[in-house]
Amino acid sequence: MKNVQDIVEEIKRLEKELRDQIQTKEEEFLYTIKGKKVLFDAETREFHKTLATKIHTYLLDSQFLNILTAPVIWSCIVPAVFMDLVVTVYQFICFRVYKIPPVQRADYIVVDRQSLAYLNLIEKINCVYCGYFNGLIAYVQEIAARTEQYWCPIKHARRLSTIHTRYGKFIDYGDHQKFNEQLESIRRDFNDLGTKQ
Repeated sequence: MKNVQDIVEEIKRLEKELRDQIQTKEEEFLYTIKGKKVLFDAETREFHKTLATKIHTYLLDSQFLNILTAPVIWSCIVPAVFMDLVVTVYQFICFRVYKIPPVQRADYIVVDRQSLAYLNLIEKINCVYCGYFNGLIAYVQEIAARTEQYWCPIKHARRLSTIHTRYGKFIDYGDHQKFNEQLESIRRDFNDLGTKQ
């Protein structure tokens, strides 16, 4: 039977394999990535423009309740930006004190779908929002995971629906001996972050 750390490492390997597999789509869909920019050749871009739904058609085809709930969705941007600011300042100050490697925000918050010419303006704005918000949640989770590893690296007794990246290093629930013996070494065990995640 595999231990938790082995399973976490296998998940990381599979996630990397998935990311690599997704990147193979560059050739199939005729785009290249240069730095943070996604570029299509001129012919493909022009073709994509012909596929974009006109805004008035998009709105007329939308369900009324979808339009009605849009302000609720967009009202979340204020607390999201505030959370982004707070956790960024938090890790800037506290991670230096705790000697925890900082989380690179740009590795988590990726906004690039607005480059797709087959999306209309509303769809592009929505894609920017979703890319930002979901990336922010992943960024915050990684900061929280590293903080938890430093302050309370103990596995939960109850089953979790998701397990963060640092969880495999945690001490089993109820293992007081390992907690007393290994707390300080686990607090410093960020060697696996030497390579980009």
